[in-house]
Amino acid sequence: MSAKNKKTGLFFGSFNPIHSGHLILASYMLEFTDLDEVWFVVSPQNPLKDKKNLLADYHRLALVRMAIEEHPKMNVTDIEFKMPKPSYTIDTLTWLSEKYEDRNFIIICGTDVFPSLHKWKNYEQLLEQYRFYVYPRPEFILGDYGQHPHVSLFPAPQMDISSSFIRNGIKEKKDMCFWMPDVVYDYVKEMHFYEK
Repeated sequence: MSAKNKKTGLFFGSFNPIHSGHLILASYMLEFTDLDEVWFVVSPQNPLKDKKNLLADYHRLALVRMAIEEHPKMNVTDIEFKMPKPSYTIDTLTWLSEKYEDRNFIIICGTDVFPSLHKWKNYEQLLEQYRFYVYPRPEFILGDYGQHPHVSLFPAPQMDISSSFIRNGIKEKKDMCFWMPDVVYDYVKEMHFYEK
């Protein structure tokens, strides 16, 4: 297949840290939809949010790289690190679409984003110009967006796994080795991340 026809799913998040739930969702989207590849878009530090528990951008990027290094259909980008803060999804998509004209970008997200989607910058333009591949999240439904021609809901397994749960487990000196790839967990332990 030529790159011209590549459907590239964009999975946005802080990935603090990346964990098995993120990877299972990315894998699901690759195997059970028509996506050709998934790019993890690591979000920079939000100046309005508490940074206390947020690893530096470059550490979170490195952890994602480690997690996906053996998966050729997965990639990671630090594009939002280089953009004005706070970063807006529409600006990221516009920049990527201009830089990679050979790709058709699709937003991967959970149903939990839709109650506040109307607050996103230029959300109507996003819906008009891009597709949304949506996975279910507990207690959230698509509502009226379920009828939108650019919004597709896929029955991905629902997993109640959160980065905050993992961080708290590490802080409490629990063995969290099954919650993330070995290489990620080994690095987190070696660097003493999340222990305080």
